[in-house]
Amino acid sequence: MNILAIDLGTTTGWACKAAHSDIVHGWASFKPHRFEGGGMRYLRFKQWLTELKGTLNSDLHAIYFEEVRRHLSTDSAHVYGGLMATLTSWCEHHKIAYVGVPVQTIKKHATGRGNANKEAMIEAMQLKGHPVTDDNEADALALLHWAIDQQ
Repeated sequence: MNILAIDLGTTTGWACKAAHSDIVHGWASFKPHRFEGGGMRYLRFKQWLTELKGTLNSDLHAIYFEEVRRHLSTDSAHVYGGLMATLTSWCEHHKIAYVGVPVQTIKKHATGRGNANKEAMIEAMQLKGHPVTDDNEADALALLHWAIDQQ
């Protein structure tokens, strides 16, 4: 089963496990450029999803995303909502299952604590052998490991 895990945000962490292959992971930035409208972030995100899907040798079966229920600012809530709407509509269009997983569930699975900080998440993924330095990438990896363990 090919699984993609995403930590949605202006800087989006991602991790993918394709059947019979290693885990690949990274991050992508969707920050609008100086003279672009805010909608460009979502168009680039949609294009990135399509390109990532195309790099897999077979179908993408499920996408798991970090389900954030509380944001520190109105702007980050708006960005998250736009990315989630883009993701879910893209998944519906491509007939790919998608599942939101609460942040605390991911953190508790990775570290044993539902309120783990960014450094603890990075360290937990490094201990699993993943060379990460970005917290968004670490969160996506932790989510992927949770999804794999749920299979």
